Amino acid sequence: MIVMKFGGTSVEEAKAIDRVASIVEGRLAQKPLVVVSAMAKVTDTLLTMARAAGAGERKTALKLCRSLQERHYSTASELLGTAMFTEFHSELGADFEALDELLRGISAVGEITPRTTDHVAAFGEMLSSKIVAAAFAARGLKGAHVDSREVLVTDSAYMQAVPQYEETNTRLQAHVQPLLDAGQVPVMGGFIGANRTGITTTIGRGGSDFSAAIFGAGLNAERIEIWTDVDGILTTDPRICPDARRIKVISFDEAAELAYFGAKVLHPATVLPAIQKNIPVYVLNSRNPSCEGTRITTRAPQGKNLFKAIAAKKRITIVDVAAPRMLLAHGFLRSIFEAFDHHKVSVDVVSTSEVSVSLTVDSNQAIPALAADLAKLADVKYEGRKAIVCLVGENLREKPGVAALVFRELADKKIRMISQGASEINLTFVIEEDEVPDVIQRLHTTFFGELDSEVFA
Repeated sequence: MIVMKFGGTSVEEAKAIDRVASIVEGRLAQKPLVVVSAMAKVTDTLLTMARAAGAGERKTALKLCRSLQERHYSTASELLGTAMFTEFHSELGADFEALDELLRGISAVGEITPRTTDHVAAFGEMLSSKIVAAAFAARGLKGAHVDSREVLVTDSAYMQAVPQYEETNTRLQAHVQPLLDAGQVPVMGGFIGANRTGITTTIGRGGSDFSAAIFGAGLNAERIEIWTDVDGILTTDPRICPDARRIKVISFDEAAELAYFGAKVLHPATVLPAIQKNIPVYVLNSRNPSCEGTRITTRAPQGKNLFKAIAAKKRITIVDVAAPRMLLAHGFLRSIFEAFDHHKVSVDVVSTSEVSVSLTVDSNQAIPALAADLAKLADVKYEGRKAIVCLVGENLREKPGVAALVFRELADKKIRMISQGASEINLTFVIEEDEVPDVIQRLHTTFFGELDSEVFA
C-alpha cells in the first residue's frame, strides 16, 4: 500500500479536489491511504476566530465561522451534485453547529486555552477529509472517511502533541487496514489526533506531513507521497532565484536539514517515522502530476556538485552572552540552556569562545524576558533582523576547502556567525536579513551553474 498526502492548496476548491480524485484513481492498484490538510487558509481562519472569541469578540468569530461554512457548503455542493449534497448537508451542518457552540462558549468564558485552540483548529482537517471522501465516493472510488482522532493517539501536550506510536499502530491495523484489504480508499485528516481519553489534539502546524509518515510507517507502506503545489524540492527558493532547479533524489538527512532551515516544502518531522522503516518519500505536484518530483531516500547518490541545495531562514535574532568574570566556568553553559528551556525558546546555531556564547533564535516576544533571565548570569545583548543561510550536501567534512570556496564569493558581506563540522552535511552562517537575496543568488550561480543530471532535473 501507499500513503498519499495532499496539502491545503491541493484541496482548496472543487476543481483542485477533482484533480486529487483523478490522481488517486491512477493509484488504485497500489491501495492508497489518502491524508488531507485543511483547505487552503482554513486553519489560519479557525485560529483567528478562536482568538477573537477568546478576546470576547463573539460577532467577529461567528461571522468568520459563517464564511467558512459557506465555503465548505459551496465546495461540497459543486463536487457532489444535488442528491448527494442533500444527504451530506446535514453532516456538515452538525459540524458547523458544534463549532458555533464552541466559539460561543469560548466567548462567554473570555479565555482561549491550548486545549480549546486544538479543538477549534481540528475542524479544518475534519471537514476537508469528509468532503474529499464524499467526492471520491461520488466518483466511484470507494472513498471511506476515517476520523484521525480515532486512530492517531497522542499525549496531552496541546498544540504540539507527541504521537504514541505503539497505540497508533494498533489502531491503524484495526481501523484502516481492513478498509484497504476491502479495496476501499480511506481518507483521513492530517495534523489531528486525540489523547488516550479521547480529547482532540494537534501535532503542530505543518503536521499533516508528519501524520502521513506516521500512518505510512505504521502500515509498512511501500512509499509516502507528499503532494504539494510545486514540482518537488528545489535547489533554492525560486522566488529569490528563478533559475532554481528540481532535485531528483536527496537523502533523508539532507531533506530534514533543508526543512529545518527554511525550505517550506516539507515538515522537518515528516522524515522521522519514514527513516525508521526505510520508506522512501516522494514530493510531487498535484497541478503537474506527470512530473516525477523529488525522491527522498536513506542514501542518495553523491553527484558531482558540492552542494544539493541552499536554504535561508529569516526573522532570526542573535543573542550574545558574555561572562568575562566566569571564563565559561563549569555549569555556565548548562545555566544558559536552562534559561532557554524555561522560556521554551529553541536555538538554531551556537558559537562559543573563551568568555562568550552567541546563539541564534527565532525572533519572538519571549526574547526580552529570556534576556532578563540571562542577564542574571552574564552580560547580554541581542540583535534582530538576521538570517541563517544553510548549504546542504553530503560528506562536507571530508572535502577540503569548502568554507574557502563559499566565503570567497561573499568577501564583501558581513558574516556574523559560522557553523561547520557539527553536521557532516551542512555549512551554516548568519548574515543581515536584507542580504539574503543577493547572497543566495551569488552562491546559486557559483555552485549550481553546471548540474549533475543524475541528481538534478
